[in-house]
Amino acid sequence: MATYTLPELPYDYAALEPVINPQIIELHHDKHHAAYVKGANDTLEQLAEARDKEAWGAINGLQKSLAFHLSGHILHSIYWHNMTGDGGGEPLAADGVGDLADAITESFGSFAAFKAQLTKAAATTQGSGWGVLAYEPVSGKLIVEQVYDHQGNVGQGSVPVLVFDAWEHAFYLQYKNQKVDFIEAMWAVVNWQDVAKRYAAAKERADVLLLAP
Repeated sequence: MATYTLPELPYDYAALEPVINPQIIELHHDKHHAAYVKGANDTLEQLAEARDKEAWGAINGLQKSLAFHLSGHILHSIYWHNMTGDGGGEPLAADGVGDLADAITESFGSFAAFKAQLTKAAATTQGSGWGVLAYEPVSGKLIVEQVYDHQGNVGQGSVPVLVFDAWEHAFYLQYKNQKVDFIEAMWAVVNWQDVAKRYAAAKERADVLLLAP
């Protein structure tokens, strides 16, 4: 039995229009995300075979493959739930996400400053990658990470709570080469309720995540 499975979308393909068209959602989820799930499972099988045969010649490539595909699966699983057709705007206490709003202000100075940093981080990632808002348990604050591919340039122990996919397959059919336009449009579909739940869960687990004082 496969270790990882492709999660179902929490909405239909057309739910995020006009920000993301149905064709992109279908291809992105059913083809690209599915490929990362298959890649992670296939790599686990190859690692099991290497252990059985004590054949370690390909270990470096297999470990990199596992990190790539597993991180791709995890980030996409977050990505789908980070978006909603009823989203956007700014997290507000009136909407029940006051703790998240306060944390953003404390960590970045203001929501506008945070939005500018995450937008730039996502839009200027070299090659393929992500812009990520993560909870960093050592400082207890939120940070923005610029993730190359799916797994590079990440602070160990940080927990992603909001992710912007900046790979071309996430936008090219609709936005062509205008990555900045896509990232700007993404703010209209952010599901702050989901982001707030992830932030709260990360805070609760902080003492478990910390391995040293």
